[in-house]
Amino acid sequence: MDNDISRRRFIREVSVCSSGLIISQWLPVTSLVSASEKIPSSAEKMVIAHGPSPDKIVTAAVEAMGGMTRFVSKGDIVALKPNIGWDRTPEQGATTHPDVVSALVRLCLNAGAKEVRVLDNTCNEAKRCYKRSGIEASARAAGAKVLYYDERKDKMMKIGGQKVVEWPVNLDLYEVDCLINVPVAKHHGMSRLTMGMKNWFGAVGGRRNKLHQDIDQTIVDLSLFFKPKLVVLDAFRILTRNGPQGGNTSDVKYPRIVAISTDQVAIDAFGGTLFDLKFDELEYVRVAEQKGLGVMDYSSLTPRELKIS
Repeated sequence: MDNDISRRRFIREVSVCSSGLIISQWLPVTSLVSASEKIPSSAEKMVIAHGPSPDKIVTAAVEAMGGMTRFVSKGDIVALKPNIGWDRTPEQGATTHPDVVSALVRLCLNAGAKEVRVLDNTCNEAKRCYKRSGIEASARAAGAKVLYYDERKDKMMKIGGQKVVEWPVNLDLYEVDCLINVPVAKHHGMSRLTMGMKNWFGAVGGRRNKLHQDIDQTIVDLSLFFKPKLVVLDAFRILTRNGPQGGNTSDVKYPRIVAISTDQVAIDAFGGTLFDLKFDELEYVRVAEQKGLGVMDYSSLTPRELKIS
């Protein structure tokens, strides 16, 4: 995907303050860009935002990508697919931060979405997961239609993957105008990490334990099937050990980052660096690039970096 992109290795750092935008460039470009110079944000393919508030950094990152109207049109039905898989609090780092989800709900509705759905196929009991994660309350307050996963809405579909040839896919997530993947970055005992691509395991039904056989390939198979318009990686806090369920807050670190991209491979490759892994150390990331799903070298997308006060 976009293999013709030149390998420019710098990140544009943007500090946002009440007086406006102060824009600088580094690694290796050192020339200062005027705050009045127009940056073609609609062409951005990746944004990395740092700051003390998940809501603020999500909002700033989406704006830097060109705004949610780039991805959502008036009257659209949108599905957000966060990780709500475990009966854990936000501080335990096993689920997507509720403020990340609610910020995206508001942005989608403000862009003209007719409906914003939020759902996941949880591992623990759904009502406990939805409540304890804080996602159900925050998403509803923002105006979302929060749905529990309903297997009656699964439909067997041709996945066409190397390992996953066909599988039951949930229509509440599939039959939408805009699909946005909203994973959390965390440790996983089998795939090393679970972020964007692994998050699709919660978009399907069936005997999901079988998907853990040759897990790197099944992750790629599902990622080739699902077509998100945007991936929003919650790395505000990350679970560094004992994932995917976690439980001990001593295993949680706080990078206070949200990264967003139109490239599923690049976003997971970047996420790996937060765990001190090189992007080619994750097998499913390497296989996904080989299959043409995206690029491992996320720096080739010249990601724009924001620092929000």
